Amino acid sequence: MSGTHAPSPRPPGALDVAGTLKRQYHAGLQMLRQAIEPCPEPLWTGGDHPNAFWHIAYHTLFYTHLYLQPHEKDFEPWAHHREEYQFLGRLPWPPHDPPAIGEPYTRDQILGYWQICDALVDATVDSLDLAAADCGFWWYDVPKFEHQLVNLRHLQHHTAQLADRLRRTADLGVDWISSASARGPADTA
Repeated sequence: MSGTHAPSPRPPGALDVAGTLKRQYHAGLQMLRQAIEPCPEPLWTGGDHPNAFWHIAYHTLFYTHLYLQPHEKDFEPWAHHREEYQFLGRLPWPPHDPPAIGEPYTRDQILGYWQICDALVDATVDSLDLAAADCGFWWYDVPKFEHQLVNLRHLQHHTAQLADRLRRTADLGVDWISSASARGPADTA
């Protein structure tokens, strides 16, 4: 015997935490895409809401992208990011002004960002130390695994918000996706 052993296969029924997170991210992102794609143009940029549909979609993708990173310092904003566009309410620093929001993102731009976020999920989750006591973001005092659950809850919260707007305004629905396949490198192109 050589003294080296192949990793033991996971026992049947053992929890695959990283795989579970990846499937849930992909499911949540697919539901978000279902809300973005059919959104009527008047709802995309307007409506009787403090935050436009496009703005919530961008906010959701921005924070999904950000919190998928191991640490704040590892985050590189989307190439088309505009300063302060990620905020829905007042800025988190004094004097807590409303964010300066100008030209809205187009549906095609948001769907392009969606593709980037969805493609990042598998490799990024695999790179996380899910057992770390620190999540990597100074404003959250939770372990890394719990922070990933917070990120998934945030993604689903805003997806549901957009789905509700679609249903009430245009009578369009978003299908429930309970789990989605994690993708290998060949599937991300």
